[in-house]
Amino acid sequence: MTTAQQLISLLKSHVEGDDEQFLTIALQAAASEARRGHGKVAMQLRELVDAARANRERPPKRRSAPVPLAQPRGDLANLIAVRYADVRLSSMVLPEALDERLRRVLREQRQRHRLLSHGLAPRHKLLLIGPPGSGKTMTASALAGELHLPLFTVQLDALMTKFMGETASKLRMVFTAMVETKGVYFFDEFDAIGARRVERNDVGEIRRVLNSFLQFLEEDESEGLVIAATNHPELLDPALFRRFDDVIEYALPSAEVAKRILQARLATFDTEGLDWDAVVTAAGGMSQAEISRAATDAAKLVVLEDRDRITLRDLTAAVAERKGAAHR
Repeated sequence: MTTAQQLISLLKSHVEGDDEQFLTIALQAAASEARRGHGKVAMQLRELVDAARANRERPPKRRSAPVPLAQPRGDLANLIAVRYADVRLSSMVLPEALDERLRRVLREQRQRHRLLSHGLAPRHKLLLIGPPGSGKTMTASALAGELHLPLFTVQLDALMTKFMGETASKLRMVFTAMVETKGVYFFDEFDAIGARRVERNDVGEIRRVLNSFLQFLEEDESEGLVIAATNHPELLDPALFRRFDDVIEYALPSAEVAKRILQARLATFDTEGLDWDAVVTAAGGMSQAEISRAATDAAKLVVLEDRDRITLRDLTAAVAERKGAAHR
């Protein structure tokens, strides 16, 4: 049965004359019915939405306003943190192949109804793997920003309890929220849930939690994005990889990417004649986040010393300090 909140949202969008939001909520209701096993009702709702869109004189314009920010309430408020993201993909310095894969996700999401009309589903379950500081968390923010969707970050410390039956119940609550409220749902440090079942001491209990997650992910029909990220893909259960539409790998930056990060961060300063290759060599082995922080440290020094010019010494000193801090 359609939830009371969905009925309220339907009426509100109708009163406000927001036809696109009305149809979006109707599709969410269809997804809810499908999850409850009411396949015929779900199909009728989807067919009515498709017919409504087909009867429009012009294709609907994409709404520039973001999806309203719905604050989680009750028990859910302890499990999910929500915010709007002001990051965009253009804010990130990415290898070309990685940038293309992320933009493909955006293109499919923005034209989801076109794909669905041909029986095709857009990518919406992503697994991001790679070392710390390589851009996984920023990617989740950027995708939310590009799609004008709220970013819901799942608080794994609140989700995981010593009572595994309770954890599975909380997981169900999160996946129900995904269907009812469109957004980007981000599971960071995902290996806390997805570690290999045969390698855990409490294998019986954790297996039930992981099996629950696999089932919820398999059955998920939400319209937003579900993004999981881990620094330790080798710990993940192999069954997880098959449940995601895309597994996207991140790595430490190449020399060219490192140079672009530095140049982008220091674009407002005088860097004429700077030996970028020397700085990049000094920064070898650092993550994207560490390189960006080193550039910020050098920029702060220049500002506080009332200078405009960034020198090689400024940057190499900042890089060395960051490297030293990382290895303590």
